[in-house]
Amino acid sequence: MIKTIIEPFRIKSVEPIYFTTTEQRIELLKQASYNPFLINSEHVLIDLLTDSGTSAMSSRQWAGIMQGDESYAGSPSFYRFEKAVRDITGMPIVIPTHQGRASEKILFSITGGKGKYFISNTLFDTTRANIEFSGAEGIDLLCEEGKHPSIPAAFKGNMDVDALKQTIERVGAANIPMVIMTVTNNSGGGQPVSMQNIKEAKAICAAHNIPFFIDACRFAENCYFIKLREEGYANKSIKEIANELFSYADGCTMSAKKDAFANIGGFLALKDEALAMQCRNLLIITEGFPTYGGLAGRDLEAIAIGLNEVLEEPYLQYRIRSIEYLTNKLIDAGVPVMQPGGGHAVYLDAKAFLPHIPPQQYPGQALVCALYTEAGIRSVEIGSLMFGKYDETNNLIPAQMELVRLAIPRRVYTQSHIDYVAEVIIEVFAKRNNIKGLVITEEAPMLRHFTAKLKPVE
Repeated sequence: MIKTIIEPFRIKSVEPIYFTTTEQRIELLKQASYNPFLINSEHVLIDLLTDSGTSAMSSRQWAGIMQGDESYAGSPSFYRFEKAVRDITGMPIVIPTHQGRASEKILFSITGGKGKYFISNTLFDTTRANIEFSGAEGIDLLCEEGKHPSIPAAFKGNMDVDALKQTIERVGAANIPMVIMTVTNNSGGGQPVSMQNIKEAKAICAAHNIPFFIDACRFAENCYFIKLREEGYANKSIKEIANELFSYADGCTMSAKKDAFANIGGFLALKDEALAMQCRNLLIITEGFPTYGGLAGRDLEAIAIGLNEVLEEPYLQYRIRSIEYLTNKLIDAGVPVMQPGGGHAVYLDAKAFLPHIPPQQYPGQALVCALYTEAGIRSVEIGSLMFGKYDETNNLIPAQMELVRLAIPRRVYTQSHIDYVAEVIIEVFAKRNNIKGLVITEEAPMLRHFTAKLKPVE
């Protein structure tokens, strides 16, 4: 059996990357207040900060961009985009937005508010922020398997459906505008959600008349995991699995910057015409006319093409296998990492990697800084800097897990880049006892990890 992973595409255009010295990176990190979000991207060698909007578009997408129609209303580019979304989701109402968080802002502004609760397997950062900005509260109900990074399980992104029933009983169905299933579970290590779990959560919602929504950023990767791991789906196409997955939902949001390979864009898809009317009214105020929604026609074309390309199994096989390859290389070297490999990223377990650094000194962020200093790799902390809260005495309430995400952009890096990343992480792991914690010197009240300034612990 041939083990080498080859990319299912040829490279037609390249972009140079620039090397820096360790001394330069130490100074650059200091200037950025130990927050890699604040580092100029030209000073990053391998950029794994996010897989959002960082994909390489295909020749078909670039060709589609050339036929983008920029009419203010009724552009044919919108109708091609609408058809692509309908074909996958089966939802009749498609509202374009400039990116996923714009869809969230519209949806939660209408459905949220003080005294309301949005329940999820795990909400990601901007989703939670938009919920909380409305005055509502987000509740994560991750399954028990998902809380243990080092213990493999097939569907660690699942929602705890028993906890869902208990939470509905506790807060009251009337106070829950919707339940949101994030596929794959980004904050939970990029882990997939099973179709069975989706069906069970939907049944509970239906019994209590609670709308059930999908956060669909990485729906195709999740569907591929279902094909690989869940009984009864091995002979189904990715599109067939996606059609079934969305059939259980009353609506969905999507950032097309992930599984549609686009550099910008998103949408809100719905079945409820009354809710859609409210969303369109807010869209016109904040984004644009309903047939462009803050996007150029060329972007609508790129998304429509990308949504079809992401359903191709050779691509998904390569994508998931590449993440698995890096994960297994790190496991073999003894590096604590989320197991098994997820859909779009490798997640280091910073709590186990740096046990000498307490949550109050942000071990994930310390590890992020160490990876950049060592070799110019940019990643992101998903732990107490991103999700930690303060109690009434201003003490940190740590996040459930302290992770570092290395999100792999789609169709951008090659096998040698991934081997380099593995080598760097293993080298940093060997030096882990020399890594120091960090303290915050400046932070914003919401989404602080984007702009926070930190310094090393004395």
